[in-house]
Amino acid sequence: MSNHPLAPLDAEEITRSREVLRASGRLAPGTRFASVTLAEPPKADVLAWRPGDAVPRRALSVLWDRADNRTHEAVVDLVAGELVSFRHLPGVTPNFTVDEYHECEAALKADPRVVAALAARGVTDLDLVLLDVWTYGLGVMPERWRDRRLGWCDVWRRETPAGSPYAHHVQGLKFVVDMNSMELLEIDEADEVAPPAPVVGEYEPELLAARLPGFALREDLRRLDVHQPDGPSFTVVDGELRWQKWSVRLGFTAREGLVLHRLRYDDGGRERSVAHRMSFAEMVVPYRDPGFDHYRRTAFDIGEWGLGAMTTSLELGCDCLGEIRYLDAVLADSRGEPYTVRNAVCLHEEDDGVLWKHVDANGRVQVRRSRRMVVSFHATVANYEYLVYWRLHLDGSIECEVRATGIVVTTPLPEGADVPVTGTLVDERTYAPLHQHFVVARLDLDVDGTENTVLEVDSAALPVGPGNPHGLAVGTTETPITSEASAGRDVDWSRQRRWKVVHATARNGLGTPVGYELVPHAAIPHMFGAQALQFLRAPVIGHDVWVTRHHDDERWPAGDHPVQSGEDAGMTRWTADDEALVGTDVVLWHVFGIHHVVRPEDWPVMPVDKVSFVLRPVGFFDRNPALDVPPPPGSCH
Repeated sequence: MSNHPLAPLDAEEITRSREVLRASGRLAPGTRFASVTLAEPPKADVLAWRPGDAVPRRALSVLWDRADNRTHEAVVDLVAGELVSFRHLPGVTPNFTVDEYHECEAALKADPRVVAALAARGVTDLDLVLLDVWTYGLGVMPERWRDRRLGWCDVWRRETPAGSPYAHHVQGLKFVVDMNSMELLEIDEADEVAPPAPVVGEYEPELLAARLPGFALREDLRRLDVHQPDGPSFTVVDGELRWQKWSVRLGFTAREGLVLHRLRYDDGGRERSVAHRMSFAEMVVPYRDPGFDHYRRTAFDIGEWGLGAMTTSLELGCDCLGEIRYLDAVLADSRGEPYTVRNAVCLHEEDDGVLWKHVDANGRVQVRRSRRMVVSFHATVANYEYLVYWRLHLDGSIECEVRATGIVVTTPLPEGADVPVTGTLVDERTYAPLHQHFVVARLDLDVDGTENTVLEVDSAALPVGPGNPHGLAVGTTETPITSEASAGRDVDWSRQRRWKVVHATARNGLGTPVGYELVPHAAIPHMFGAQALQFLRAPVIGHDVWVTRHHDDERWPAGDHPVQSGEDAGMTRWTADDEALVGTDVVLWHVFGIHHVVRPEDWPVMPVDKVSFVLRPVGFFDRNPALDVPPPPGSCH
């Protein structure tokens, strides 16, 4: 077993957990595993742990029985080999699994009713059909099936065996499925259906050449290599990354994907805490089109499926470039058996342009080049890819970037029909609906410890007067977020608003509080009415920033189990008790993302859409922490 309490479960531990559960007699013939992950020790225990101490190792499993649809949560002590707890979760529908996704498609294709419904649409080659399974929210699921583990299937058709799976939407046809029995419950069909549109939906070169006269790949892109002859400047030992003055423990879960634990900075020999735990806690993707084909289409990609479970293997020269080191991820399938995602996490350094520079009037030049440490993973969520990058910088800042790519959802239009205002024409008689991607980052910052306060910092012009006769003055105000009643905050670009996390008592050499600030770059408005069904499931997207008191069990801002949810079981419940937030252990939540008004240039496969935020030191250091970066070789200094 691992020698650190935060190391992800390995294959042996996942197997042992399942064996303990089987020996306990708790596994019925129809039991399936929604997830098996490390039961992380309480934060207080992690902070107190030192190398050489006993290492607690527990596995947390969420299971359900296909026979009775009852969900349970089990904790196994892997050191003692004992079942610690096994409790029923009433009314809970756990996350869907990748196994079910494929099993559902196979079961439906064997159903004569599905075959007949597709044949009625002129689709007879089932090898060219993709049945794309989605979960339901309570507000839009059929009332008569609300006690089932319910899925609905979108229908797509490839043009050729190698063709794009999402090029041709079989519009107006949905299959409603009991995901336990894989039984087709009903076929939901629209009253009016447009004829298939003659789209050019391919993206592979050979297929494009057959459809677009004159298409050819460019021949003037020369080779670009990244080479570090002395090797990379980072090391990874037992899951801990060390690079320059940074250290961070790398975790990985089926729900979140990459997790950054215990992020610290070596400041002149003093190892200082910056963050305890950072990850993505939810991703809400509502499609803002009320038509038959799209009103059900709101995904909770993290809570309903899991970014880690949909992580794909990375390849050198394709996804990552340079002196690369990879980390595998070990996950569990729906039978509780381990499997490995090879090269799940990519580690590498990148050049980042100029770090700082000055040219003196006397001709003397000092310039330093920047580089950054990149930790990344890629997840394929049906038609979309999410490429997630955490970057550590030499100046003490941390950047998080998400790149979205893949294939947008499209729908054919009737002959002569206008394009709905809820979408964009992207091909002949084909539109793509407007949709949004809300990512919720959970940022448990511990700036020099856990006694922190969050300040909302605004800039504003000062009034013209005796001290400001020319109207030039701009000042800042810092407003502490004192309790959870005021925990939901919003970006205000007109005030250049940001949020500073400062230590309650620690001061830098100038006598001011040490801190880190969140600089938002990609906050988007939710544009939901207060009583909109999908908004009621995740009111966390109603504000750009939240601040809460740390609790070990407050991890998932739209609830522990958002599948088939109808109301919030997360953020609004946590803040209802109005806990005090000054000088205590706080968690910062940042909601950011993409308001995707689709462009024709996003079709048939979209270039990456990039969104990000930055955490940067503000008073954490006494001066520029990158003064000691050596100059580049050559004559530029």
